[in-house]
Amino acid sequence: MDDTAGFSEVPTTILADILGRSQAMTIGIRALWPPARRVAGPAFTVACAPGDNLMLHAAIYRAAPGSVLVVECGDVDYAVAGGNVCAVAQRRGAAALVVDGVIRDLAEVRDSGFPVFARGVVPVAGKKAVTAPLGAPVRCGGVTVCAGDVVVADDDGVMVVPAARSDLVLREARAMLSREADQTLDAWEAEHRARIDKILAESGFDGG
Repeated sequence: MDDTAGFSEVPTTILADILGRSQAMTIGIRALWPPARRVAGPAFTVACAPGDNLMLHAAIYRAAPGSVLVVECGDVDYAVAGGNVCAVAQRRGAAALVVDGVIRDLAEVRDSGFPVFARGVVPVAGKKAVTAPLGAPVRCGGVTVCAGDVVVADDDGVMVVPAARSDLVLREARAMLSREADQTLDAWEAEHRARIDKILAESGFDGG
């Protein structure tokens, strides 16, 4: 696989244009404080049972530096992480936390600068009782995420690049960025208007 760090140069909007809706997490998974620094890294997948956060608390000691912790949760009633868990994850080199659920201690985590993408916050912590395998495929924000898939997150949302396609996607993304950099707004406008007018004409639009 190409260097995962290369994806930190790529906006999620470019990845969405390449990969489509199926690899974009739903609108509920958002940066908990804007503006979000773009993060990219291989997924370390975690499944937590409803109301339980044990496996995320175990995962922060097992994820390799640079990993994005991707967590499937069963509810939004109990926080899976708080200030200390995020601080330890950050200190041990995790790139970010992406949670299909909620966290707590928002001000503390925000002040630390640790990137968290989640559905929101709640003050109540979950229990620690239910074990599950780490590194198994999870469902997060409507996307199936496998360990090692590349997760890219920024202000526009979260995209998941399947590991098997990451080299090809990164090359295509870099080519798109290069084309965009070389195109003036005037050229974009002319091309865009011609394309829209063609679609309208082919659709029988006669509104002037």
